[in-house]
Amino acid sequence: MTAADFRRIALSLPEVEENAHMSHPDFRVGGKIFATLGYPDKDHGMVVLPPEEQARFTQTHPKVFVPAKGAWGTRGSTTISLSAVDKTTLKRAMEIAWRNKAPKDLL
Repeated sequence: MTAADFRRIALSLPEVEENAHMSHPDFRVGGKIFATLGYPDKDHGMVVLPPEEQARFTQTHPKVFVPAKGAWGTRGSTTISLSAVDKTTLKRAMEIAWRNKAPKDLL
């Protein structure tokens, strides 16, 4: 997958807006960030997953998903290696992250 693929999947979800945070493109639903592109570098993206989902993704795909460093990682921020992830897995993680942050009336 590429940065363009990551962006396209994020923007395909309902009511998503692209913005920027700390010099990285981010994707928001209801004003809340659920994904970031280019973190920690151009070869990665990041999604915010519930803890149990973060554990599942990092265990089943350890070369793709890694908790972000520090407190961000303990709160669900999970980095994704763009070159290692396939479209189906990225889309599934992105949808879970979107649902985790979407307003209840949008679900």
